[in-house]
Amino acid sequence: MPLLYGFLLFFVGQALIWFQTNGQFIWPWFKKNPLIISILGGTIISYLFIKATAYVVEHFEGLLWPGRFIGFASGMIVFAICTWAFFGETINLKTGISLALATMLICVQLFWK
Repeated sequence: MPLLYGFLLFFVGQALIWFQTNGQFIWPWFKKNPLIISILGGTIISYLFIKATAYVVEHFEGLLWPGRFIGFASGMIVFAICTWAFFGETINLKTGISLALATMLICVQLFWK
């Protein structure tokens, strides 16, 4: 169960980061108030990543590397989905291969014992 919680928190954190950094291109208020966005969002996002890391490390019996790869790969996946959904940027061959590699990173960490 800790792994599932870790995954969920990583994905939520990555989605919030996407909005925090790219919201300036969607909403004028974000563009005019980057300090407020960074202070408010940064605190919440940091907490989510701290908890996600704790859950994943617990699942992997103290190992840090699996959580790092899961956090990175989840960011790649969330970025691709949000960028397509909000900006219509499609996934070209290079991006598709990168996403496949990110998915493979997660699978290696989960299934390679």
